Amino acid sequence: MTRRSAEKQTLTVAGRAGFVARGVVYVLIGALAVRIALGSGGEEADRQGALRQVAEQPFGKVMLWALVLGFGCMALWRGARAVMTRGPRRKAGSRLLDGGRALFYAAVCWATAAFAAGSDEGSSGNAQSQDWTASALELPYGRWLVGVAGCILIGIGAVLAVRAAMRRFLRRLNTGAMSRRTRQTVTALGVGGGAARGAVFAAAGIFILVAAVRFDPHEAKGVDATLRSFAHTPMGPWLLVAVAVGLILFGVFSFASARWRRL
Repeated sequence: MTRRSAEKQTLTVAGRAGFVARGVVYVLIGALAVRIALGSGGEEADRQGALRQVAEQPFGKVMLWALVLGFGCMALWRGARAVMTRGPRRKAGSRLLDGGRALFYAAVCWATAAFAAGSDEGSSGNAQSQDWTASALELPYGRWLVGVAGCILIGIGAVLAVRAAMRRFLRRLNTGAMSRRTRQTVTALGVGGGAARGAVFAAAGIFILVAAVRFDPHEAKGVDATLRSFAHTPMGPWLLVAVAVGLILFGVFSFASARWRRL
């Protein structure tokens, strides 16, 4: 019983550290996107751009390795949720989703570690997205595979936005430990942040789908180019500002999740 309790406590700490790391990156990406919208930002508004911002701070190396640890903890926590028994309500779909998230955060952890170790000087996130799309298009039925991937991303974005609007995230939070004002604030963060995050996923999916339809990998866009595309809509840079602020809200919501999430 003591061993099981210690394992649960370890995973809880890991999960909370992971949410903090996620929050830092989203806040920085949102802040970079705001600067781009206002015409004062030359840094890419994606994970690499966020990591460069961290590296430029005092004790930047230490902070980068702290993020590596945080993403590693998130991968560990998600992986544990995928394989450990959590009662009859833990369906196969939920386990598979957690397994996919564990692999995603393991990849993010590896990429962040490579950045922290100084081996970052590769292609940008936008170029990587185009390279991956080009490679996929060369496969048998590559156009269909890329098209399906785009549709999946669009679907994920729509689900994220709808779930945020429905406030489904409140089910995973210990709202009983919050004051009324705190709950209202966290709810606003989750709704606004989730909607912005969903919009970015959906927009990225649309560009990938267009790349499949036109058989042109250059139509695919990374996070930075996807965010910049919001400034080219009829609403101009103000739509980018709205999405960027939403990403900052999601980052702050991640900090709230680190505090109140049921793990």
